[in-house]
Amino acid sequence: MSEIETSISVANSLFGNIDINTNDVKREFVTFRFTLNTDIKKELATLKPEFGFNGFGEAVFYRTYSRVRKDNTQEHWSDVVIRVTEGVMSIRKDWYLKHGLEWNEIYWQEYAKKLSMHIFYMRMLPPGRGLWAMGTEYVYSRGSAALNNCGAVDTTNLARSADWAMDMLMCGVGVGFNTAWEGVATSPNKKDTIKYTIEDSREGWVKSLRLLIESYTNGGKFPLFDYELIRPAGVPIKGFGGSASGYEPLMQLHKRVEKYLDDYCMKKYDKTRTVADIFNAIGACVVAGNVRRSAEIALGDVEDETFMDLKDLEKYPERSEIFWMSNNTVVLKKSEDFNKLPKVAKRIVNNGEPGIQNLLNVQRYGRFGRNEPIGREGEEDSAWLANPCSEIPLESYELCNLAEVFPTKCESEEQFYEALEYATFYASTVSLLPTHRGETNKIIARNRRIGISLSGIADMLDELGATELTKRLRKGYKIVRATNKSFAAEAGVPESIRVSTVKPSGTISQLAGVSSGMHFPTFKYAIRRMRVGNDAPICNVLKKAGIPNEKDSYSDNTTVFEFPIDQGKTREATSVSAWEQFAFLSMLQREWSDNMVSCTVYFDKEREGEQVEYMLAQFAPVIKSVSMLPHSENGSYKQMPYEGISKEEYEKRVKSIPSIDWSLFGDSDGMQERFCSNDGCALG
Repeated sequence: MSEIETSISVANSLFGNIDINTNDVKREFVTFRFTLNTDIKKELATLKPEFGFNGFGEAVFYRTYSRVRKDNTQEHWSDVVIRVTEGVMSIRKDWYLKHGLEWNEIYWQEYAKKLSMHIFYMRMLPPGRGLWAMGTEYVYSRGSAALNNCGAVDTTNLARSADWAMDMLMCGVGVGFNTAWEGVATSPNKKDTIKYTIEDSREGWVKSLRLLIESYTNGGKFPLFDYELIRPAGVPIKGFGGSASGYEPLMQLHKRVEKYLDDYCMKKYDKTRTVADIFNAIGACVVAGNVRRSAEIALGDVEDETFMDLKDLEKYPERSEIFWMSNNTVVLKKSEDFNKLPKVAKRIVNNGEPGIQNLLNVQRYGRFGRNEPIGREGEEDSAWLANPCSEIPLESYELCNLAEVFPTKCESEEQFYEALEYATFYASTVSLLPTHRGETNKIIARNRRIGISLSGIADMLDELGATELTKRLRKGYKIVRATNKSFAAEAGVPESIRVSTVKPSGTISQLAGVSSGMHFPTFKYAIRRMRVGNDAPICNVLKKAGIPNEKDSYSDNTTVFEFPIDQGKTREATSVSAWEQFAFLSMLQREWSDNMVSCTVYFDKEREGEQVEYMLAQFAPVIKSVSMLPHSENGSYKQMPYEGISKEEYEKRVKSIPSIDWSLFGDSDGMQERFCSNDGCALG
């Protein structure tokens, strides 16, 4: 029996039968459900949420996370809080009852009430994945994949890794990949064919890709695809949500992959280029296929010239259709790799890539320089890959789920520590629910990796000062570790190998109205733009309310809406030197994050461009990951997501911003940006 068959067999004994060929699930993953007491639900319905940024956060919520309820009404904030709370409590209840553990309903009802209040007031929140998918029948019947932010896969086996990556991307997971493929491929005899009628399912799409690649790598028959069963564009997807794209994105993927592999077999491409093109094309297909969003990171060798040039469109103009799908990062694996930093620095100054991952620190330390006997922090990490925003190191086929705490939304220091406890409960509980993939469950069961993140850290720094912030981070980390250890022992599983992180955030921090992750806001006063398809239900609601809008200059059938925002007292990014940002990053890696810290260090190209090499030389040895970008000018291109404005312009716009009647909003299952940007993470 193979390794994957063995791991699936183990998973089947606890979690239901999984078909090794289709990864399909034969029975529910969550059988026992938890329901909040009626009085708690009524109380939540009477409360008023406090969204951030002058109504922008509320618009983001309705656009992105509000779903249609079973009675066909639209979710409001209290409904989502209830769904999420009942969902995570159901996962834990199901685990306890299936494993013969004690379940005290009275205790857990009180616990669930406190959890729901922390979520309602946005002291802590699940990731965007959790807000949207937690508590849905899809998760109960298909497992936890849709609840995870992060995944990564080693591409040594090209067909198997592409299968897994496409599957996870279609579940909304961001995927990292390397270029380790061994390069064994032969042009198939395209006259020796086999017909494959593609099933109208995620599994059907994934299997078709695997069959195509295997015809080159395993000597199989060349597949001729029949797309007739795939539902037409616009038809609702009842399980996962959203609407169908039709077969065109999949057909495009098949054509691209066939061309890439033909070119490789004819020695037009090397294996690095072939892997990157295939995986970027998979991401582009998933984005076009209406799976809400997609994000990738490509991890390569600092000495691989092909990898270093993947974003150079002058050298590879034909990559323009897919190159944007991944951030690209070089992995420093040995001491000699640091000698290549001058070359990396030059490329960063020219185009902002690649990013850097210090694998030596990833595998050696939790928080940098600390091998303290706190649970598993002193244990070496076997991870060698990373997620798209580089806040989580991962093994191949591993996933990680995150949760986020907003210190400046907490009314006291003690409330901050309590929010950390509930965020840890959430993430630790999600790790109990298996996915539909046996090879992934095997690693999750061993590592139980989670990531408790903080957002608004720059706000906290400028409000409290560095000394107080450092103190709270140290104490907060111990609370997260202790909480995770306690709940793991209670559930009878290992505590998590790593528990804390700083993710870039994005839409989630916008709900709360705080700065993203550790980053300083680009502007104090700004216009924040939201792009919405003209056929999206929220479009007419915003237009009827009178929110300023105009036609999208870059996309057809899309409207751009404008909201004025005030980023608070936190310093603008342009006033914070790149040196201070690096120092801030290293402090967070030392005091808080035992995974990694997602950080884009912004620099002034004129004043600091020549110093980039010196910064990398000083800080790369003491951090785990970083990317760098030059500051962009105000209004450097039309309809920027953020555009700086004066205080006078902000005050003028705030006075005229209308209220929005959200009772007019309905028939929406949420939508989201389709990829990660350097200003934030669409994975939430």
